[in-house]
Amino acid sequence: MNRTGFAAALLLGVASLSLSVAGCTSSDKQAAARSAGTALGIETASMDKTVKPGDDFYAYANGGWMKSAVIPDDRSNIGGFTIARDETERQLGELIQSIVAGSPAPDSDAGRIKSLYSAYLDTKTIEAAGLEPLKQDLARFAAINDVNSLSRVLGEQVRADVDPLNSTDFQTTNLFGLFVTQALNGSEVMPYLLQGGLGMPEREYYLSADAKMADLRTKYRAYIAGVFERAGMTDPQARADRVMALEMKIAQAHASREQSEDFQNSAIEWARDDFARKAPGIDWDAFMTGMNLPRQKRFSAYHAAAISRLSALVASEPLESWKDWLALHQISTHADVLPATFDTWNFEFFGKALQGTKVPRTREKRALAAVNLHLGDGLGKLYVEKYFPASEKAEIEGMVGEIKGAFARRIESLDWMADSTRKEAVEKVRTIEVGVGYPDIWRNYAGYDPKPGSAYANVVAGEKLRTAQELAKIGKPMDRREWWMNAQLVNAVNLPVQNALNFPAAILQRPFFDPKADAAYNYGAIGAVIGHEISHSFDNNGAAFDATGKLRNWWTPKDLARFGQAGKALANQYDTYKPFPDLSINGKLTLGENIADVAGLAAALDAYHASLKGKQAPVIEGYTGDQRFFIAYAQSWATKMREEALRGRVATDGHAPGQYRALTVRNIDAWYRAFDVQPGEKLYLPPEKRVKIW
Repeated sequence: MNRTGFAAALLLGVASLSLSVAGCTSSDKQAAARSAGTALGIETASMDKTVKPGDDFYAYANGGWMKSAVIPDDRSNIGGFTIARDETERQLGELIQSIVAGSPAPDSDAGRIKSLYSAYLDTKTIEAAGLEPLKQDLARFAAINDVNSLSRVLGEQVRADVDPLNSTDFQTTNLFGLFVTQALNGSEVMPYLLQGGLGMPEREYYLSADAKMADLRTKYRAYIAGVFERAGMTDPQARADRVMALEMKIAQAHASREQSEDFQNSAIEWARDDFARKAPGIDWDAFMTGMNLPRQKRFSAYHAAAISRLSALVASEPLESWKDWLALHQISTHADVLPATFDTWNFEFFGKALQGTKVPRTREKRALAAVNLHLGDGLGKLYVEKYFPASEKAEIEGMVGEIKGAFARRIESLDWMADSTRKEAVEKVRTIEVGVGYPDIWRNYAGYDPKPGSAYANVVAGEKLRTAQELAKIGKPMDRREWWMNAQLVNAVNLPVQNALNFPAAILQRPFFDPKADAAYNYGAIGAVIGHEISHSFDNNGAAFDATGKLRNWWTPKDLARFGQAGKALANQYDTYKPFPDLSINGKLTLGENIADVAGLAAALDAYHASLKGKQAPVIEGYTGDQRFFIAYAQSWATKMREEALRGRVATDGHAPGQYRALTVRNIDAWYRAFDVQPGEKLYLPPEKRVKIW
């Protein structure tokens, strides 16, 4: 849920909210929880009422759940996202089974789903094929004999697999990542080029002096050697040394995560001729031809300095290193559709070592993930027809309107903001384009022809189709209503250049939304999500975009300085949180998310109060309306993570772990009144220390 994505995850989300039934993990119990919603909404069994809310509000709201919840062996964490995801997977599994049992036309979306899903599950054919499906790709790499041919292949490998604006996904194992949308200066839809080339998640895994990161580097090098050995390649240890040395240099060339998330310093455009002049090394004519953009005149060089440094490596590093690197990543990123020796070995590092996960997800669940990735809209259309009633869409749209109104009123009442800045801010809220549930226009998969028994080819073809669809947008007017998430994704997103929001259908269920629950619960849970995404339009990055999605300073210097001071205070607050004795939350890295949490929660509370239309909120089972609101919010952030995953999150992610995001309440005056939080209690902040952004 950054500026950009509530869970900061791809596909079916990996972050964490609350568990709606304490300790439950089975699909049957989750389904029962959703259907058995009550007016109270909050889960009292998840609480620990022996804890004073003012000392540890997270434990007060979630202490019972923390004691009973168990992270499944195939997960690195558990929480609301995983619970909602499991229920969504159950529903999607039913849909796919009905498709597989039928006889859909091969050129229909249902027919494509059947072929892709069935081929993924056909492990007998995958085993029998061995590395034969990769033969053509490996031959392309082996035939590289100069910088020109290397550059062409590097261009051919580019995929539309990164998104710097609408998620925290900057990483691709290809040397460069591709993203297509309106330029940051608002001029036209153009291709963005981003840094890439690393097998591990981020540069810090290569460069950090932390002992645990050093240990992961040792394990990663062993993983690389193991891939080459399993592929029957000569001198696997020497190849691993070459690849590891190359990736260390690639990591040194990369911009940091903080730099990557700074939009204002990334709004750099290059003309086609600029590449040879500013980034010598790559044969850019060959690269652009391989990328299918031989005549493209303008690009967003999102990581301009890194592009220059990476290009230099193409010329300076040995061809053999690059050829080994290409072979490694082609095998590694497609290990799931290769023989089990590769798939299992891949999990040993990326699952166990990196995330602490004990066992891989079932083949059926991973097959579903492949369908979501390559035929997401085809499956999503079927999903919303069956599981997302029009009444729930209308209810959420009403809440969105209320929260937008509350946010606008908060802006209008600010005493520190100049009239000119306020006018622009209100216009931005007023014109936000909100999509609830699913897109108006579904993606077209014509030309994608997955075949039985061709799992590897089907996945590669899906990647290429997605890339071609993105390239086709270049030069056309931006569609402000374009969706960047599948309807069946448990997530939400703010789209800064579109000044738009997406709330997929799958997140509009417990523990985020329950049509049977009292308004306090829904405003505290999904209302805070909605407020958060609206607030991303005004976080430290989103506030730099105007109502048209153009990166433009619409602030007076005085207002901008006041906004910066509030952000600095919030960053300092989060710097004090320490998940481990040797590792603190990075307040600057997580600032955008934390600003959105504070502002979004405040707007959701205002909207809840407005929804009462002047009446007193009912007391239900001893809890006032405001108490239910705040408990629902804190329970939505109930989180359990394995140590490996938690360390990785804290070190590299723009989202603070859930237990710290629940502490947003410390900055809301109404929380103190609701729970009679007094000076001397551990979470108490004096009024002047409570951060108020909007």
